[in-house]
Amino acid sequence: MDSVMLRGVLCVLALCVWSSAARGRSDVLELEDADFDYIAPEHETLLVKFYAPWCGHCKKLAPEFETAATRLKGTVTLAKVDCTTNTETCKRYGVTGYPTLKIFRNGQESSSYDGPRSAEGIVNYMKKLAGPDSVPLHSEHDLENFINNFDASIVGFFSGADSSQLSEFLKGAGLMRESFRFAHTTDLELGKKYDVKYESVLLFRPPRLSSKFEESVVHHAGPLSITGLRRFIRDNILGLCPHLTKENKDSLRKRDLLTAYYDLDYLRNPKGSNYWRNRVLKVASKFSSQGLLFSVANRNDFLEELEDEFGLGTSDSTELPFVTIRTRTGNKYTMREEFTRDGRSLENFLEDYFAERLKRYVKSEPVPAKNNAAVKVVVADTFEEIVNDPEKDVLIEFYAPWCGHCKKLEPKYTELGERLYSDPSIVIAKMDATANDVPQGYDVQGFPTIYFAAAGRKDEPKRYEGPREVKDFINFLKREASKPLGEIAVCCEALFRKSEESCRILLQFSHTYHQIK
Repeated sequence: MDSVMLRGVLCVLALCVWSSAARGRSDVLELEDADFDYIAPEHETLLVKFYAPWCGHCKKLAPEFETAATRLKGTVTLAKVDCTTNTETCKRYGVTGYPTLKIFRNGQESSSYDGPRSAEGIVNYMKKLAGPDSVPLHSEHDLENFINNFDASIVGFFSGADSSQLSEFLKGAGLMRESFRFAHTTDLELGKKYDVKYESVLLFRPPRLSSKFEESVVHHAGPLSITGLRRFIRDNILGLCPHLTKENKDSLRKRDLLTAYYDLDYLRNPKGSNYWRNRVLKVASKFSSQGLLFSVANRNDFLEELEDEFGLGTSDSTELPFVTIRTRTGNKYTMREEFTRDGRSLENFLEDYFAERLKRYVKSEPVPAKNNAAVKVVVADTFEEIVNDPEKDVLIEFYAPWCGHCKKLEPKYTELGERLYSDPSIVIAKMDATANDVPQGYDVQGFPTIYFAAAGRKDEPKRYEGPREVKDFINFLKREASKPLGEIAVCCEALFRKSEESCRILLQFSHTYHQIK
């Protein structure tokens, strides 16, 4: 092999090695107990993800977090801490679930991150934190450039840098910058186009959502205070029909929300996107005082969610909007009538909704053909029958199939069910909360989550917060059960102290007897 060919081979090999190393390099900073307190203060703004390697939600977030870290490189640093090996740091910052995201400034915890968890959402959210609380505007070009944005803009117009109103505005911007975009100017002339004659605060809605059904610019009335500014933004930021995205869905869904899903695309087809939005707006203006928020969304952005939570099939994919209502308490409704261009079908749907004539949509697994095991399987369609049985006390575990803690609990929970199997007044149950809608009154944010629904008090389920050993469950049920626990459980508990094997034989005999019976 001559020297030229050899150099060529070596260059190719070097390129391969460099390419492989580049692919393996991460822009997410990895912190540990030993270096967290030294490295975190080096960064003005730091977003830290506290996670566990086995956590399903963490695995889902990982590629989005990595992409965001690359896009924010040089602006904001993203870091991660593995809480299974760095328990001291995670405990110090109160991490109890995964993933937990927190914002740090110069090494000090600033706030919890409650923004979107897509790469685009993380980037937009953290960019707001990287600049000033309020962007200073010096020209009409600055103003038009600032308000011509995907999100709404809050702009203050003041008479000078020493204005007391400006001082109050900047305080409010500092408190709310994580949620909204702020800018200000000390030249009142810049606001002439928008009828600004004296010190004012204006809210500019996104230009793409401009409509004849509502004002594009809203003026704040009265003296300016932080409380008044917060209220002004809260009451006007969304308008009659905002654009629901993956980034803002959590904030919009804090209210009862109607959404029309269709082929919305404001980048490629703004006119077509507003065609259906204007029809929603026309109807929304008639119902705006009844406490329901309206929105539009790109169907493809939420297709998996629509299929999973509302039963939207592939055959339902037409150019017409698919309309849903989701309430704050978790109730869901779908408009099955075809969306008519005159909006009449949407009006009919809303009239039925407000008259409480609609049937709720409930996601449920099929009802099990057999359900006589020690731990009863509950699905959404049998929740009322099993868990809300007024004659029975029910301990129910909400779990996820992928959850490591749930798998660890399973043998203990099964043993608990076996101990209480012969007791006719108590039921030990479980429900896959990823495949069934969790009923109102049960707050399930992580897995496993366990609740006790006492006989006669089904509207007051009590969350179980204690240790997860069998004896701990037994002691809890002794205190909370409406009737004394069955003889098998009590007898078994006594035997267990002397002989675990004797207890298991008794349980096996009882279980077999009741199955034959």
